[in-house]
Amino acid sequence: MSDPRAWEMRVFLRVASRGSFSAAGRDVGMTPSSTAKLVSRLEERLGVRLVERSTRRLRLTAEGELYRERAETLLAEMDALDAEIAGGARAPTGLIRINASVPFGHHCLLPLLPEFLAAHPGITLDATMTDEVVDLYAARVDIAFRAGPLSDSALLAQRLGEVRRRIVASPDYLERKGVPLTAADLESHDCLGFNFRRAAAVWPLKSGGRLIDREVFTRVLANNGETVRHMALLGLGLARLAEYHVRDDLRDGRLVTVLDDALADTEDIHAVYTGRDRAPRRVRAFLDFMTPRLRARLAG
Repeated sequence: MSDPRAWEMRVFLRVASRGSFSAAGRDVGMTPSSTAKLVSRLEERLGVRLVERSTRRLRLTAEGELYRERAETLLAEMDALDAEIAGGARAPTGLIRINASVPFGHHCLLPLLPEFLAAHPGITLDATMTDEVVDLYAARVDIAFRAGPLSDSALLAQRLGEVRRRIVASPDYLERKGVPLTAADLESHDCLGFNFRRAAAVWPLKSGGRLIDREVFTRVLANNGETVRHMALLGLGLARLAEYHVRDDLRDGRLVTVLDDALADTEDIHAVYTGRDRAPRRVRAFLDFMTPRLRARLAG
């Protein structure tokens, strides 16, 4: 093994899976004492204890569990890179980690994955759906789909389109509470919001010919847009959601829009990714496949 750190990782992973220095040593062609010394040197270099030794079985510490998780990921990526380069890089291979909001993932991204995976049998996907903004570097995410202004200039970005937000409610809710005709009418309505933003929900609305950020009363909160959509379908209140998110509900009459003339609310959708000078082939393949299809979905 030309890279000593990669070799350390592989030996450590074998120790972690086998639970003993002797069994791990047999697997990698080393004596038990040499295997133990390698792990000790690794611990000394890192400055933490990775393994708790006992007479029966080795046990990983919390730091050891973290190191195992990261080492498995890193080695898998290294192996995929070696296979890609050695194979002439004709067909992209390897793992792609993607991140998207729950609504965007469910309504835009996931329906396209079967076609993508069929076209790229050498690629595997790890998809995380959350409405929280993740750090691509810390979470080791290759591609994230984000709405709104971009703040991290270190990331590369590809614009997918502009999305309009709509205020929607179920017909049952509007029958019970009435249809709001002006921004001021929201004071007598229940609104649905998100618990990962500041407590007072703010909706950009036109009032008296001016655009103002109006605070609304959020009676029920959730941590993702798909849950908010379901709450709106259940008649719990008014929701402010992306048009692509509720397009089918509006078409089928499960939800209706209100205050269309008052709501001035659009935002850009981008695919953001790391890669500096050049993104890996697998990432480029994913972006090239998804970009035109996502643009068509967002355009309606």
